[in-house]
Amino acid sequence: MPSDITHSSFCNWVRFKHLVLIDTLARTRNMHATAIRMNLSQPALSKMLRDLEEQFGFALFQRLPRSMPPTELGEHVVRYAQSALADSHKFVDQVNRLRKGGHGFLKVGGIFAATSVVLPQAIVAIKARSPLLSIEVVEQSSDHLLEMLEQNKLDLMIGRFTEERYSQVFDFEPLEPEPFSLVVNSSHPLNELDCTPLEALGQWPWVLYPVGTPIRDRLELAFKAAGIASPADSVETISMQMFLQLLHSGPMIAMLPRSMVAAQLDSGQFKELQTPLRLAQLEYGIITRKDEPLTGAAREFADILLDFARERREEGAPSD
Repeated sequence: MPSDITHSSFCNWVRFKHLVLIDTLARTRNMHATAIRMNLSQPALSKMLRDLEEQFGFALFQRLPRSMPPTELGEHVVRYAQSALADSHKFVDQVNRLRKGGHGFLKVGGIFAATSVVLPQAIVAIKARSPLLSIEVVEQSSDHLLEMLEQNKLDLMIGRFTEERYSQVFDFEPLEPEPFSLVVNSSHPLNELDCTPLEALGQWPWVLYPVGTPIRDRLELAFKAAGIASPADSVETISMQMFLQLLHSGPMIAMLPRSMVAAQLDSGQFKELQTPLRLAQLEYGIITRKDEPLTGAAREFADILLDFARERREEGAPSD
């Protein structure tokens, strides 16, 4: 049985070029393509990989006729390599910006409801304090953002857990509940009804979030509680632009966070259906990597978000 790898020995023999090799080969699954990308000869690359696997005491990649996918243990090493490289890219970028008199770099992920109101408010506030702070916002569904956060590709995210296991990996600071609305365009025939009966909901096409997303799960629970079947005629998407275009284009129904369609509701482009379907709210918040306390601009940004949420609760204002 091979001896355990110690942290000191690991730090002594692992180099960033090894991490680049692991990451590149995991992406290409081809030694020749990896050698070209790293500007090395294939024999030199093969020797580097053999030496690396000897140090680990196990094979990192399978040797198949046409491909070199990671082994089961290799997958774990690949995730570490990608996370470390992402962190190093962020570090180098921040150092360069600070040397030039900047205030650093902040990369934030946000679900669509957060990017419509909550994130813009916080960005305006922190930019007023640190105008040279560079901020990148990634708008995606929670499952994609959680994956990016785990890979160190985000400093923090605004969203929600999609699975219970994430509570073991990340910390969650709640911001506020998110109310939902069933919306249609202003010319939809259901607007003629004072209250849309449950059975009528299944007679029209829907735009839905994909199965497994928190909002879709909440809608499915509402259908089940009401004793009606999920819509058979539907289009699934996570694109807010697609939601809006489909709602504008035809007689479709969508369940969306109210903050995301507040402007369209106020202008009369969309109408909110009154229905017995009970749509329970979902809480979203700040999600960060466990045991990695936020520092610098990331901590300041999180504090701004928490302060704004606290003010809204104290004022009794709706979350949208």
